[in-house]
Amino acid sequence: MAKRALVTWGGWEGHQPEQVAALFASDLRGEGFDVELTDTLACFDDAARVKTFDLIVPVWTMSTIEKERTQAVADAVAAGTGIAGCHGGMCDSFRTDVLWQFMTGAQWVAHPGNDGVDYKVRITDPGNPLVAGIGDFMVKTEQYYLHIDPAVKVHAVCDFPVVEGPHSPNGPVAMPLAFTKLWGQGRVYYNALGHQANVIDHGPAHEMIRRGMLWAAR
Repeated sequence: MAKRALVTWGGWEGHQPEQVAALFASDLRGEGFDVELTDTLACFDDAARVKTFDLIVPVWTMSTIEKERTQAVADAVAAGTGIAGCHGGMCDSFRTDVLWQFMTGAQWVAHPGNDGVDYKVRITDPGNPLVAGIGDFMVKTEQYYLHIDPAVKVHAVCDFPVVEGPHSPNGPVAMPLAFTKLWGQGRVYYNALGHQANVIDHGPAHEMIRRGMLWAAR
């Protein structure tokens, strides 16, 4: 039986949620998944049905969610459903929802320099299958400063400061860029790349997220 994935998109249109969700759906179908693609959070209303998916991929930025819907997702992941996402589509989804932030492992707080910053993605866990053989690479996109769950397992980082700001006097910081964690019996994968679809539709960034979704779905 094919694994089942739920890909849901919406929120701030600047992150091209429809295009990013379509990219994820295409990747998963290419791996043999039965994918449900939807543009509503109503997909979380039936808590029992949410638990039937092997993977949830949220693509929502700066939106709001009812606490019952968050609880349905959190309970499904705790029971073994994976969750994977990128950029603001997962870790800047619902800024007032602390359960979502606790489950996903981070919350966006700033992107110094905004879009178009040149910086290196440094692989810190090269022996892990999620990043094995990928190696460090350069990107030109938003650089996310995150508030991070100390329990996450970090697979790649980026270095701050690249663009000077009030954070700079604190000195160099290796900011987690790709990480995993566990939530009950479920697996959580996050990658901070993905400001728009063209950042993650090719090359090392695409491969990292593809592997991350498969890992989360077991």
